[in-house]
Amino acid sequence: MKALRWHNVKDLRLDNLDEPKAKQGEVKIKVEWCGICGSDLHEYTAGPIFIPAETPHPLTGDKAPIVMGHEFSGQVVEIGEGVTKVQVGDRVTVEPIYSCGKCEACKQGKYNLCSQMGFYGLAGGGGGFSEFTSVPEHMIHKLPETVSYEQGALVEPSAVALHAVRQSKVQVGDKVAVFGTGPIGLLVIEALKAAGASEIYAVELSEQRRQKAEELGAIAIDPNNGDVVEQIHHLTNGGVDVAYEVTGVPVVLTQAILSTKFNGETMIVSIFEREASIHPQNIVMKERTVSGVIGYRDVFPAVISLMAKGYFPADKLVTKRITLDDVIEEGFEGLLKERNHIKILVKAE
Repeated sequence: MKALRWHNVKDLRLDNLDEPKAKQGEVKIKVEWCGICGSDLHEYTAGPIFIPAETPHPLTGDKAPIVMGHEFSGQVVEIGEGVTKVQVGDRVTVEPIYSCGKCEACKQGKYNLCSQMGFYGLAGGGGGFSEFTSVPEHMIHKLPETVSYEQGALVEPSAVALHAVRQSKVQVGDKVAVFGTGPIGLLVIEALKAAGASEIYAVELSEQRRQKAEELGAIAIDPNNGDVVEQIHHLTNGGVDVAYEVTGVPVVLTQAILSTKFNGETMIVSIFEREASIHPQNIVMKERTVSGVIGYRDVFPAVISLMAKGYFPADKLVTKRITLDDVIEEGFEGLLKERNHIKILVKAE
């Protein structure tokens, strides 16, 4: 079968691999759609970040080359011994977090903070950029008939957004700002709508992405048209309650912090490739807080339920659909050349 593997930075290859079998406790899936994540792009351009390049990952025992893809959906075609959660024919999506189950974070149920945490499709075991893959049963979530396979491929990134909103201090009626409206930023907007935010400001350089943010109900702000912080303070009469940083750009982190009112919060959702310097006085003098999130925990069922109600719509978020044969040139390279894309889905066929 065909599978996309990370061999090194800027070195992705569509390799021909043996089709996996469903081992004990595993579920074999025929992949339908897999999304290209910002984390995948980071691995391509600046990795390894999550990918174990030199030393095998402690939970998977795998190291590069690694099959990529962790935002995917598909149909169950085989179940291994002991599997009871699903049966052949079920439509599913995958929650791709590996955790040890033994560290203090895992004992507290915070498995996304596991000391050895890894992602299926980044840490080994297989990945969604393949025709078939075999996944541990506990990662599987069924999709209702009202949620399409395309929506199913958006559950994982939507879970990142919903977790970020749930972990923040946002309350019904709050004013908020989202800095960066790529795929995760737009999904954060959707999650904020579900959480009852009264005003959502979206700060974005790309005109197309600003338009997408407006389609989802946000008030778009172009950073090219003056001081973003001043604009937000003027529009909100003092600053937003919570700002979400979803760009990974150091200067934007400072803007996000300064956009909040006294006692405001900045939630860092993005992955940074380099250090970001901030002035502590910007936090101290207003008693602001800065928090961060990684991945998600215990939110997949809620995301799927929200999707069934119309949230996180694929028709507004997916801007390109390609096949596995074109994943490198039209997918990864396409995202680097055409920054206006929101979400590219890859059909595994």
